Amino acid sequence: MTEADLPFAAALYASTRAEEVAASGWPLADQHSFLAQQHRAQHEHYKAHYPGMAWLILEQEGQAVGRLYLMEWESEFRVVDISLVASHRGRGIGAALFGDLMALAGARDKKLSIHVEKNNPARRLYDRLGFELAADKGVYDLLEWQPRRDG
Repeated sequence: MTEADLPFAAALYASTRAEEVAASGWPLADQHSFLAQQHRAQHEHYKAHYPGMAWLILEQEGQAVGRLYLMEWESEFRVVDISLVASHRGRGIGAALFGDLMALAGARDKKLSIHVEKNNPARRLYDRLGFELAADKGVYDLLEWQPRRDG
């Protein structure tokens, strides 16, 4: 991800929160302004709190279809943020990506974790993939996947 990708990342962020913000009843221009401000705040927060994080744009056939922010620590990979454009959700992209992330984590003998809002529909995917509740963080749950250690 480069600075040139920020407009895509901002639009993607807005698409994941638009329904929630629409419920506010605010005028559309105010909703757009609020979502743009929230994306900027999130971006700055991530830059400040996750130095060295991989900022990735997900592409399919040369088309940007999502974003993945991935942090690697000594014993863990953390999916800090993952989002797909609406037209690409539910098509197996997330499952394939997490399969690759789990393989990477397993190869390095690290756990893989993600914070997930309790009502996030992607939670079903994480459950299916074997993620387990590590901590209740209020609105979010911290989910973890551990590589199997045979022997």
